[in-house]
Amino acid sequence: MKIICIGRNYIEHARELRNDIPKEPVFFIKPDTALLIRNRPFYYPDFTNDLHYECEIVYRICKAGKHIGPKFARSYYDAIALGIDFTARDLQQLAKEKGLPWEKAKAFDFSAPVSSFIDIAEFPDLNNLVFSLSLNDEVVQEGNSKDMIFNIDTIISYVSQFITLRTGDYIFTGTPAGVGPVKIGDRLEAFLEGEKMMWCEIK
Repeated sequence: MKIICIGRNYIEHARELRNDIPKEPVFFIKPDTALLIRNRPFYYPDFTNDLHYECEIVYRICKAGKHIGPKFARSYYDAIALGIDFTARDLQQLAKEKGLPWEKAKAFDFSAPVSSFIDIAEFPDLNNLVFSLSLNDEVVQEGNSKDMIFNIDTIISYVSQFITLRTGDYIFTGTPAGVGPVKIGDRLEAFLEGEKMMWCEIK
């Protein structure tokens, strides 16, 4: 499986990092070794001094497809989770300044904690999903899927023009404003529609 991540998909987050608002989805990939599940602790890597959280809605792909039209995209995902896109912001900034890829800032081991998945049938409106992230019991991010620049159907159609989607792939759909650093001893908790979906201790 692969983890496809959409960047700059919330206007306020793009602005807080002083990025242009994209005209088409911006995406990058994390390998399966980035996955962290079952609320296991995250161990702060020694190659960064500025590790940031980014809470995101995650969709699970349920069948293979390529060149998927937007009107058919709905049949390619079956469940929703929350995830955290951990980012070594100092490494990312250096890569940006040099015009280099972001992989070592984004795709390192266990950089993608993901909650358990819930069937999409449990949600009456996928375009109005409220989610949040707390850091040590203080809410630091609040988002709603209606504020995504590109919704999940658009994302699937766009990405599948370049990359074949396979059963079991995950799509991280971008983070709202409020990203920030974590330190050893911190605890992150993510909520979807008011229900706690996951937690992550920083060790």
